[in-house]
Amino acid sequence: MNRSVRTLTIGGAAAAALTLFAAAPASAETEVPEPSSFTSAFTVMATPDQVINTEGAVTPGQEGATGTFDFRINSDQNIICYDITLSGVSGDYKSPAKTATHIHEAAAGKSGPPRIAFPNPVDDGTGERTSSGCLQGPFTTGVMSDAGADTGEGFTLAQIEANPEGFTGDSHTADFAAGVVRGQLTQVPVGGVDTGAGGAANASSGDQSLIGAGAIGALGLLGAAGVLVARRHRRQES
Repeated sequence: MNRSVRTLTIGGAAAAALTLFAAAPASAETEVPEPSSFTSAFTVMATPDQVINTEGAVTPGQEGATGTFDFRINSDQNIICYDITLSGVSGDYKSPAKTATHIHEAAAGKSGPPRIAFPNPVDDGTGERTSSGCLQGPFTTGVMSDAGADTGEGFTLAQIEANPEGFTGDSHTADFAAGVVRGQLTQVPVGGVDTGAGGAANASSGDQSLIGAGAIGALGLLGAAGVLVARRHRRQES
């Protein structure tokens, strides 16, 4: 939803106070409209057998559940757009973070802290749980590190582009605290061109179908998730 911006003229002490407030860093991510271009795109095919607990031990999630996490990133603006679908997931969400659906900084088979917390997918009327939108950093998770800082503090999307295999998408429920499903990020093309590590390929909102087409050729079955990006993107516009 587009938000209008109004300009206010303030004087005196109020202006000084506003200046001090504006100088302070934002404390949480902001929901924003989709940008006109992306520097990279990633998909996650999440399954219960990939779940790892905080000690690094394999801790299977919900049997039969699957998840598709599709991400489009504009690292120049620190914006991530997401389309998340969970199938075969039951029960309430539960997590020490402010939501139960995350990107963690964690390599395959390893545990790691959440860096971004997404709105939890909700039942779309078909039995699947879905969530879509765009967030702009700085990011917060509600989880504190040993150093006493939020695990999203200082995190930027350029870090994902530099090392996508070091990040994972997951979601957690009360019955599966370690994770109901989990999977590693895999890069897919934007506009039919491989990008990442700050790549500058542009894809307008009308070009998003190319994400799916390029992914299928490059990544086989994993690329099928890219088709879902285009499908859900078109559904949002209709």
